[in-house]
Amino acid sequence: MKTIVHERPGVYSSYDASSTILGGRANRVVGVAAKAVTGTKGVPVTLTGYDAGVNAFGEDEAECPGMSTLLRLLFLGGVATVVAVAVDEEDYAGAFKALEAEENVQIVICDSGDLTVQQALRTSLESASAARRERVGVVGMSGADTTALTARAKELNSERMVLVGPDVLDSSGKELSGVFAAAAVAAAIAITRDPAIPLNGEELTGLGGVSELYDDNAVDLLVQGGVTPLEAVGGVVSPIRGITTRTTTGGVQDATWRELTTILIADDVIPTIRQSLRTRFTRTKNTTQTRGAIRSQVIVELENKLKAEIIDSYGDVAVSASEEDPTVCLVEFSFAVAHGLNQIYLTAHITV
Repeated sequence: MKTIVHERPGVYSSYDASSTILGGRANRVVGVAAKAVTGTKGVPVTLTGYDAGVNAFGEDEAECPGMSTLLRLLFLGGVATVVAVAVDEEDYAGAFKALEAEENVQIVICDSGDLTVQQALRTSLESASAARRERVGVVGMSGADTTALTARAKELNSERMVLVGPDVLDSSGKELSGVFAAAAVAAAIAITRDPAIPLNGEELTGLGGVSELYDDNAVDLLVQGGVTPLEAVGGVVSPIRGITTRTTTGGVQDATWRELTTILIADDVIPTIRQSLRTRFTRTKNTTQTRGAIRSQVIVELENKLKAEIIDSYGDVAVSASEEDPTVCLVEFSFAVAHGLNQIYLTAHITV
């Protein structure tokens, strides 16, 4: 396997995962690509409040929700910073490309439920993540039933894509497309400080209900099919389970990346270690002593994640000089992600 594909000095990373065979607000920035009433098309604008968003892009017309509706849901949900790009003549790919260059964006949404647009978003997410700008996308559909949602998830099939359903109601009871439910879910992900905490039951601010109530059988189909289902209980809308669209690998059923927390943990642990090494080893020699120091620093970062209960355990850390290129240091390690608590089963033994 070729270790490095670029000549620029730096700390590079890759990851894989396998299923176990033997037993205040976080500073996540959300990127938005959407149609807007005004504003320069294709140019990222950094926003820290809804009013600034309206000044930059105008306010949506009631019958045509878009950019300002997404921004309202994001800021109501507690997001601190949004990088927004107005779409130019349906050129969502161009807007996604503009967001790729933004280093701090970690979640991306759009106002389109079209498959082609969402596939373009998936491609953009994969490209940005490969360039050490890890991120996930949250999308929705309009008027989609359980069959349509699971079919869409199958077509997306990526651990970096989250598909939510059904359509929702705003705070006044007006029905909104699932793409706006995606904005509320993106906000919930953005404000969760601990990547190992599951999304289950997190209140989605700005929503007043859902267009369809799923029974247990429908929930089973959606979760197993790669869809994050929403419900409304007591007037509070929340995700039943945080799921990615990645359900198969090579055409074979694979639940490795199904839980959203798995990719969020990977995107927390690996960049943390990468940044730590970049900060400490920018101008140094590839010697035995240096490699020992690198190994110690990786262990320190893994221990921190272990204490924070973001990972359950980690394996041996191996550091060596590349045989192909003496200027390259190879660092290999493994870790087990911490799993969220989804269910508790009670067995009662009653004596009468």
